[in-house]
Amino acid sequence: MLWGASLGALELRTEGGSARLRATFPYGAETELAPGRREVVASRAFADRIERGEDVHFLSGHNFEKPLASRAAGSLTIRDTDHAVEIEATIDGGTTWARDFMAAHDAGLIRGLSPGFRVLPQGERVERRADGMVRTITQAALYEFSAVTKPAYPAAQIEARSWIEAPDAQLQLALTRWRA
Repeated sequence: MLWGASLGALELRTEGGSARLRATFPYGAETELAPGRREVVASRAFADRIERGEDVHFLSGHNFEKPLASRAAGSLTIRDTDHAVEIEATIDGGTTWARDFMAAHDAGLIRGLSPGFRVLPQGERVERRADGMVRTITQAALYEFSAVTKPAYPAAQIEARSWIEAPDAQLQLALTRWRA
């Protein structure tokens, strides 16, 4: 499985021992993963598993041993549109890693979002340009989204808001290598 990152914002609201997370992973943003290596996730590239209702997890740092929410548990909702993947998660603070995630977020240490996916056969286009190569992912099996410390896309960020503010919100493992 490959880990990718994309432009987005992550909003976390806490109430008691749990938190509600709302996030958006926008399609179409190009980023440089390494010198001369750029990547774009095309519109609805993650639709395959999302539309079939398959389980997808929200993790801390791409670690399946540190799950924060999942579709199967009923704590993660995913909506795929032409412009973005929108997620909403309820994170129970009953585990040490969930409390660690919330504390690291509150301290400003976790500000990125990264999807974990596998590119499907014929699910990419590679284009050579004068300044390098651009890979466009057109079809990928999405397995998870993770909150990470350093996003590969500079504008990716996590926003924390108090519970009483309006629920207006937006949703990374920094990559330094080209993904084959």
